[in-house]
Amino acid sequence: MAPRREKMRLGDMLVKQELISEEQLMSALKLQKGSGKKIGEVLIEQGFITEEVILRALQLQLGLEIVSLAGIEIPRDVIRLVDGDILRKYMVVPFEIDAYQANILHLAMADPMDMNAMDDISIITNMQVEPFIASTTEIQTTLDRYFGATETLKAAKRYTREQEAFRETAVAAVAEVTEDDISDSPIVQLVRTLLEQAVRQRASDIHIESQENNIRVRFRIDGILHERMIYENSLLPAISTRIKIMGGMDISEKRKPQDGRLSVMVDRQNYEVRVSIMPTIYGEKIVLRISSALALTKSKEDLGLSGPDLDKFNWMLKRPYGIIFVTGPTGSGKSTTLYTALKELNQNEVNIVTVEDPVEASIPGINQVQVNPKADVTFANALRTILRQDPDIIMIGEIRDAETASIAVQASITGHLVLSTIHTNNAVTTLSRLAEMGVERYLVADSVIGVIAQRLVRRLCPHCRKKKMTTQKEMEFLGISNPVEIYEPGGCPICSDTGYLGRMGVFELLKVDDDLRQVIVKGGDTKNLKEAAREGGMKSLKDSGTECVLKGITSMEELIKISYEG
Repeated sequence: MAPRREKMRLGDMLVKQELISEEQLMSALKLQKGSGKKIGEVLIEQGFITEEVILRALQLQLGLEIVSLAGIEIPRDVIRLVDGDILRKYMVVPFEIDAYQANILHLAMADPMDMNAMDDISIITNMQVEPFIASTTEIQTTLDRYFGATETLKAAKRYTREQEAFRETAVAAVAEVTEDDISDSPIVQLVRTLLEQAVRQRASDIHIESQENNIRVRFRIDGILHERMIYENSLLPAISTRIKIMGGMDISEKRKPQDGRLSVMVDRQNYEVRVSIMPTIYGEKIVLRISSALALTKSKEDLGLSGPDLDKFNWMLKRPYGIIFVTGPTGSGKSTTLYTALKELNQNEVNIVTVEDPVEASIPGINQVQVNPKADVTFANALRTILRQDPDIIMIGEIRDAETASIAVQASITGHLVLSTIHTNNAVTTLSRLAEMGVERYLVADSVIGVIAQRLVRRLCPHCRKKKMTTQKEMEFLGISNPVEIYEPGGCPICSDTGYLGRMGVFELLKVDDDLRQVIVKGGDTKNLKEAAREGGMKSLKDSGTECVLKGITSMEELIKISYEG
C-alpha cells in the first residue's frame, strides 16, 4: 500500500524540524529562482545543511525507507520505463517493481514530497508509484550509468543535424567551425556531460582521440583506460574548440600542441582540469586531467600507510630541517603524498612556500608558485627567491637538474624542511642519483631525512572479490612455503564489473639513520646502501605489496605489476 501523501514542501519541513532557519530558506528560495535546481541542492550548496541530514529528516517526517542505489542492478525494462530527461528533471530513479503487486513501481526520489514528480511518473508508466528516499549524488551517478552514453550521443546527433541544416541554408559554406557555432548548446552540453560523467565514475583523465573513421572517448579509472563513447569524426572541431574556449587557449591554432586549464563544478565540488591538446595524423588529441583539492589531501591512513611505515612518515614530518624525497614513476601518487604532508604541516606558526609545475590544487594558508619558463621562473630561480621570503617549509614539485638539487640541499642544511619528488625506481637509488647530480656525498648524508618510494595498486572490490588458494608459482613469488587463501577480482555493478574499487599506495620508506649515513659518506654502492637500509627496517615495495595480497586488499596481478623495477 502506498504511503500517505504529505502536502508539506521540503523547505518548510526542514524549518519545522528546526534544521534550517526561515531566513536561510528565504535566501535559498531567492537563489533557486531561474536556476533549475531543487531547493535541497541550493540549501546544500549554501552550506545550510548536508545531504545526510536531509535524508534523515525526510525519513523521520515521512516514515519512508532510504535506499542505496550504489551497486543495484536495475532491470532494463524498469529503468527504461521513463525517459532519462524526465528522470533528471525530477531527480528520481525507478529501480524495481514490487515483488507482490506488479502495478506498483518503486521510485527512488531526492525529494519524495514532490507530488508533481510522482503524478507524472505514474501517468507515464501507468503504474502506482511507491516513493523511497535516495541521495541526489547517488541518483545522478545511477542516471549517468544508464543514460550517460545515450545523452552525450543525443547531444552529438543534435549538433550534427543542426550543422547539416545550417549548411543546407547556404548561409555560409565554410568547413571551419566558428566560435559562434561552438556556443551552440548541444556541444556545450556534450562537453559538460563528459566532465560530469568522468568525475562521477572516479576518472583521473579523459582521452578524446581522433581516429581514421571516428572519435574515441576513454576514461582512465583506477589507472586503467576504459572506452566510454564513439562519435563521428565531424564533431572533433566543435569539441576541440569548446574545450579550448573553456581552457583559455587559441581556437585558431591547430598545428601546435597547447596546454590550458579550467575549473568545473560537479555535485557541489570544484575540480581543476588540466588540458593538453596535441595534433595527430587524424586531428587533435585532447587529454583532460581531473584533480580536486579534496582528492589530493587525503589522511595519512587513506594513503595506505600503517604500522611502522606510518611511524616513520610521522617521524620524518617532525624533523625541523632536512629533505624528504617522494619518488616513483608518473601516476604513482607522489603529488597526493606531498599534498597530504603539506596539509599535516600547515600551521599558523610556519611559512610554507611551494614551487610547482603545475600547481595541481590550491591549499589555503600555503604560498604556491607556478613555474613559468617564459618569465624565467624556473625551479632553481624560484627557489632562490623563496629563500629570501623567510620560509620554514619549502615544497619543490620536482628536482630535475643539478642546480635545483644543489640549492635544495643547501636550503635543508641551513635550517629549512624541504619536500620534493625525484624520478628513481626505488628509495635507495635516490641517494645515488643525488650523488650523480653532483651533490657531495657528505651533503647527501647530512641533508636527506628519508625517502618514500611508492606505487599505486588497485583495491579489490570488497563486494565481489573471490577467494582462491595460492598456486605453487604464487607461493614462490610471495615467499611462503604453505598454501594460503588469497583473493582475486570478481565483478559486480558497484565496481562496474572490473573487480576493483579505488587505489591505494604501496610504500618503501627509507629512514636515513646514523649507520646509513656512514655508508653514504664512505661511497657505498647501491647494494651496500640497500643492505644498510634493510638492517634499518626498510621494507621493499614487493614486501609491502605482498602484505596487501595476504590481507586480501589487492590481487597477485597488481603485486606483479609493482614488483619489477625496470
